[in-house]
Amino acid sequence: MKRPVIVLIVNAVAYACGDSREPAADAGSAALSISASLGDGVTSDASDDGASNDDDVVLDVGADGAGSADDGGSGEGCKKVDFLFVIDNSGSMSDEQDALISSFPGFIQTIQATLTEAQDYHVLVADTDEAWGGECPLLCGFFGGTCPDIPNYPCDTGPPSACDTTLGAGVNFPLGSDATNQLCAFTSGRRFMDATQPDLSAAFQCAAKVGSDGDGNEKAMSALVGALSDELAQPGGCNEAFVRDDAILVVTFITDEEDNGSTGVPEGWYANVIASKKGDQSAIVMLGLINDLDVPAPLCPAESDDAVKLRTFVDMFPNHIRGSVCEPNYNGFFEQAVALIDQTCDDFTPAG
Repeated sequence: MKRPVIVLIVNAVAYACGDSREPAADAGSAALSISASLGDGVTSDASDDGASNDDDVVLDVGADGAGSADDGGSGEGCKKVDFLFVIDNSGSMSDEQDALISSFPGFIQTIQATLTEAQDYHVLVADTDEAWGGECPLLCGFFGGTCPDIPNYPCDTGPPSACDTTLGAGVNFPLGSDATNQLCAFTSGRRFMDATQPDLSAAFQCAAKVGSDGDGNEKAMSALVGALSDELAQPGGCNEAFVRDDAILVVTFITDEEDNGSTGVPEGWYANVIASKKGDQSAIVMLGLINDLDVPAPLCPAESDDAVKLRTFVDMFPNHIRGSVCEPNYNGFFEQAVALIDQTCDDFTPAG
């Protein structure tokens, strides 16, 4: 649910982004035209028969066992990794954002220590609502062009750029209740962090605290598809240069409800994500922190909307993990993720 809480912010600063076009978040059905062979051989042997911290994590590395952590790998190995985090910014997600942020330093440090040949990172954060500024844009008109108790809110200037109101665009200025409320200093000069960032954990904390003013009808999958779309990736696009053909792609999305706001169906979402890697599903790791109502003793409240579509989507990927968004921390989830990312990197052969 969306909380009508007025935000405390700092002065907004102008930040040019370029392309103001909407992302291809509505391409779910259109993507079904992609050859059905993309899904051939994709199986899920996930078992949901436990409710402890470890049992809430579902790991699937493909039916042929190629993803076991100690089989040595069969490809050239990756040198680059693109990390996409899609974070629900609806009213119930503040604690979950804190848990994600607290787990990130250990996750990225373990990645750096494990993927010794792959130290070239891109890290992009997207939220699940295209609005920017929380409740204040609605209130400015009622209070003489100012926001009550937040006199510095930029009522007359609007968002820094069109990308701040584009679903799927990288977040670099979270604004709203429970948000960072500041422009994040990315040394890349783009809307994502890269290996030049002197303190990657601090930069991630700035971007990932996306707040709790987002629409309660979350659009996690539209945001995910949009973030990887050709429209946002093209020159001048909001996410230009984020996805690289010679990198593996690691997607983490976190939401506590079913996705009933996005257009399309799981098969279409899957096809769009695969298309972003030129049809190579083996170059993708899909990590989903969602509700766990499918296990015998779920941690999430019973009144949550069971995330059937999101489970279906995650399980389509041969390299995937599902974990409970209701865990108090995500350290165990990301520990298992590192092993899967490492194997995916070992098995990767860049196209061409």
